[in-house]
Amino acid sequence: MDAYGRAAVAARAAAEKKGEDTVVLGVGDIIGITDAFVITTGGNVRQVRTICDEVQLALKLEADAAPCAVEGLADASWVLMDYGDLVVHVFLQDAREYYDLERLWADAPRVDWERPATAAL
Repeated sequence: MDAYGRAAVAARAAAEKKGEDTVVLGVGDIIGITDAFVITTGGNVRQVRTICDEVQLALKLEADAAPCAVEGLADASWVLMDYGDLVVHVFLQDAREYYDLERLWADAPRVDWERPATAAL
């Protein structure tokens, strides 16, 4: 499964735990160190952690993937899960608005993660 397939798995897992405004960005041609970002928002710290747990479980079960690193779980305002060619960002609303990754990476194409097949550019 490629990065976009794993991104779709992660986005669906986030949606199952009520992640809000979930987007997948194809950033590979822009930054070169990863292929895709998944960005989603949780309503509170507990929900952010629950979303992270669900994403990790889904990627393990469906793609046999484990994160290389996870940062930010302690305060959980912004958790970053690094899967190499995929980076998952789970934010609280205030942090998402402050860092505004969608604006920062506005040139990156959005990937349709909601279709059943693996998403591709």
